Amino acid sequence: MSKLTITGIHHSSAKLKDDMARFARRIEATPPGMCPVAFHLSLLKSSEVQTCGKCVPCRDGIPQMTAMLEKIVKCEATPETLENLKALATIVRDSADCAIGYEAANIVLSGMETFAAEYASHVNEKLCTEDVEQKVPCEAMCPAHVNVPAYIALAGEGDYAGAINMIRRDNPFPTACALICEHPCEDRCRRTLIDAPINIRGIKKFAVDQLHADKVQTPPRNVDTGKKIAVVGGGPSGLTAAYFLALMGHKVVVFEDKKELGGMLRYGIPAYRFPRERLDEDIRAILGVGNIEVKYETYVDAEAMKKIAEEYDAVYVAIGAHTGKTLRLANTDAKGVSSAVDMLREIGYNRYPDFHGKKVAVVGGGNVAMDCARTSVRAGADEVTVIYRRRQEDMTALPSEVESAIAEGVEMLTLQAPGDIVVDDNGNCKGIKVQPQMIGPVKGGRPAPVTADKPEGFVEADVILIAVGQDIVCQPFEEFGMKTDRGRFVANEYLEADGYKNIFVGGDCQTGPATVIKAIGAGRVAARNIDEFLGYHHKLDCGVEVPEPKQNDRTPKGRVNITEREARIRKNDFLGVENEMSREEAVQECGRCLRCDHYGCGALEGGRLNYD
Repeated sequence: MSKLTITGIHHSSAKLKDDMARFARRIEATPPGMCPVAFHLSLLKSSEVQTCGKCVPCRDGIPQMTAMLEKIVKCEATPETLENLKALATIVRDSADCAIGYEAANIVLSGMETFAAEYASHVNEKLCTEDVEQKVPCEAMCPAHVNVPAYIALAGEGDYAGAINMIRRDNPFPTACALICEHPCEDRCRRTLIDAPINIRGIKKFAVDQLHADKVQTPPRNVDTGKKIAVVGGGPSGLTAAYFLALMGHKVVVFEDKKELGGMLRYGIPAYRFPRERLDEDIRAILGVGNIEVKYETYVDAEAMKKIAEEYDAVYVAIGAHTGKTLRLANTDAKGVSSAVDMLREIGYNRYPDFHGKKVAVVGGGNVAMDCARTSVRAGADEVTVIYRRRQEDMTALPSEVESAIAEGVEMLTLQAPGDIVVDDNGNCKGIKVQPQMIGPVKGGRPAPVTADKPEGFVEADVILIAVGQDIVCQPFEEFGMKTDRGRFVANEYLEADGYKNIFVGGDCQTGPATVIKAIGAGRVAARNIDEFLGYHHKLDCGVEVPEPKQNDRTPKGRVNITEREARIRKNDFLGVENEMSREEAVQECGRCLRCDHYGCGALEGGRLNYD
């Protein structure tokens, strides 16, 4: 009988863990634009080597599915191959003994359904669909398709003005995105294959901290075209469109119903996360382009919209989502109960609440809920509790925001569904009932809560802030004749409003409440499409050259994260919470970039505005 050594077991186990970690990193760094059929084949092959061979469906079925899928990837399959693959995968899924066989078959079946056009193209056209091509991951994942490798290289060389204008090539809000962007550009960073994604937002923040955006000259305007465009809404999407349209040479008039520009950047994000003076830097730079007129405190109703549509060559409606949703609970109109959006808007007007001596409950689990909770701490609340019906890991808020809130003393009361609000005889809020939940089946990509067999609880609260979403004030535009679907404007893929040739819509009012960078991306697309609608095809020059790439440094290094001021100090004021990177940290982080725009992928030009 052969002997088994403990050392051998440990060595094999460690090697296997290392190999699995590499495989996990490879999946995490899967680039956008790759062929989904080929990706499904790679997953199927990994399942094939995991099977124990005990049951026939798994042992024999997976190799047969692999062989069929290989034919499809090679574009050698027939429609009959697709039918046979689907039938076999169904049998394996329904009869395999363990999760290996079940999940392998489920990958095939779900893939054939989700990417039906891609599978059909492989069989009928003998090629991939047009949208399958290798892309620079950070650029592809950014809704504005900013040239990330270029501005990282410029920041690494100390050319901060160049980095800022390279960002402005596609995004006129470098400071806003440096401080509050959810950085989807990092999601598929290929540096993940080596260690961890590059801190792209951190590098951007370093650049704008060294040289403020309003101190960097914007690119020169093209010659005037004589065309007039109206932009309804002075938030990130509207101002982005105004910026690019003005650069193209068009006259832009922005209609803003508030006293200041910025939209939810000013009236929805607390100052400790995004100081107002930093927002003003971006806005001053945008208006500095010239040819942009702003009509402040101008409410656009149905009659005004009709007049605007007649007088202007094109209109871009980007009114955002500025009202808060509520819950169907008893006593939501009680004293002390308000929408989170309303409270944050008041702060935008520099009207801060005073919660000294009060207990505050925040209902919700998104970034707005975290903003309200952390704001309540700074407003002097004795206790702040976030009530959320799912688990903490299911919160839609950024994990960093949740961690920061906890560090500042916010209690996370999870798996508790909000119930009726309790009031005293005078109608003052006394607290809220909560029903314990247990986590259940996965729906829509995350586990859904179900009512647990536990007694109802009660959370004492003098103030209740409801942070469960935002709504769009679209009634005046519906009266004008614009179509909506579930409270959002209807538009085609070019952002043209349904039924109107010269009216475009975009941002939160068209997609529903989303992120700032998505709104910016929509404004950029709208500007390009309005320019084309007017009969032009303007090209813009940001005036910055991309530095030549250096040889890649593939030595594994730790990611440099942005730190925050101590929680015990920062929770007492509304000053910015994030610290600056040092020059040494920024250079190291910039040096981790693999320059995917040069090595391997090539430059992506198709998805950006038309620049030379």
